[in-house]
Amino acid sequence: MQKKETALLIGVNINNQPRFKESMEELKNLAIACELEVVGSMEQNLKSINPVFCIGSGKVEEVSSLADETEAEVLIFNNELSPLQLRNLEKELECRVIDRTYLILEIFAKRAKTREAKLQVEVARLQYMLPRLIGSNESLGRQRGGIGTKNRGAGETKLETDRRKIQARILELNNELELLENEHKIQRKLRYESELPSIALVGYTNSGKSTIMNAMVDMFRKSEAKKVLEKDMLFATLDTTVRRITLSNKRTFLLADTVGFVSNLPHNLIKAFRSTLEEVCEADLLIHVVDISNPHYKEQIDVTMKTLKEIGAENIPVIYAYNKIDLVDFDIPHDRCDCVYISAKLKKGMDKMVDLICSKVFKEYVQCKMLIPYDRGDIFSYLNENYDVKSIAYKDKGTLIDLECRQSDYKKYQQYVSTN
Repeated sequence: MQKKETALLIGVNINNQPRFKESMEELKNLAIACELEVVGSMEQNLKSINPVFCIGSGKVEEVSSLADETEAEVLIFNNELSPLQLRNLEKELECRVIDRTYLILEIFAKRAKTREAKLQVEVARLQYMLPRLIGSNESLGRQRGGIGTKNRGAGETKLETDRRKIQARILELNNELELLENEHKIQRKLRYESELPSIALVGYTNSGKSTIMNAMVDMFRKSEAKKVLEKDMLFATLDTTVRRITLSNKRTFLLADTVGFVSNLPHNLIKAFRSTLEEVCEADLLIHVVDISNPHYKEQIDVTMKTLKEIGAENIPVIYAYNKIDLVDFDIPHDRCDCVYISAKLKKGMDKMVDLICSKVFKEYVQCKMLIPYDRGDIFSYLNENYDVKSIAYKDKGTLIDLECRQSDYKKYQQYVSTN
């Protein structure tokens, strides 16, 4: 088994931030998700960030001693580091230094499976690297400029060359992503024309979105091949997966499993995943999945809502699915018109969630009877296949069916509507 790289966590608490401890715990979980072994942590209370080292200058020596003591190979700062801070810290500590943003980018890079996800992550990483080239010991074989004009000029030339390479690569990747985005637009257009409601699972990372997706597939599709990766770890899902779900009453909708959110999600990452997140923006309904067993679930709701606003999805109707009720020991509140309490793992409460979904997205349905002529078997087959036909009676002039259908089909086959 390959030995994990060891990491030391460092956080600066500015003016006693209320969620600082939670943020540091999340940083630890992010490090574990990145397959690092956390060997220690150090915190400091400050009134403002030190522009030179992020931490206080006196604290740098303490960090260096702790890093030696724990044999930490990488130092992870919870605060985002500027290029200057990164350069100064690496010089003083003689150790690999990264920040929370870079750590999240590393996790995404490890988890990306599809071509699109890999392109999106690479764009975000390059955009992050661009202003930090001078501060990274691993940046494209950077040359340091020494004393004297000749050496300094050589270093600067190499730095400019690196920058141009990165900018050219970002442009190339964005062009490729644009082609993929056009394909998605065509797919979404076809789905829109099919008139099937689109529902997106959103929420904090590791809240159980993929478990809900798989529970729905289990309940209504019975196909292992259509399941998505389900794992108890941060950012298990990066690629948006869409499944067609047909209920027992033949009502059908599209369900999308999307990338999870996290506090301080890098802006470049949100921007890079814009085409993936468009599945959220164009949904008819959002199912906001909340891990109710997490003591900080209310703050996680706030982070998700803030991210939805940032991507322009704040006005889409929402159902709150409070998940993992099997892990809590308090009385579960009653379901309301906009929320449901479930355990996706145990499939508990899933029927109630399906009923709530139906009440939100299947409003444009009409209860009616239609008399379909015998020579229009194609229409009868279409209606019988796509709708829940409650009764069938064979009359002299055709087949009389009692059904509930979409308004669009009701209007389309208006001539066959029967008042008998």
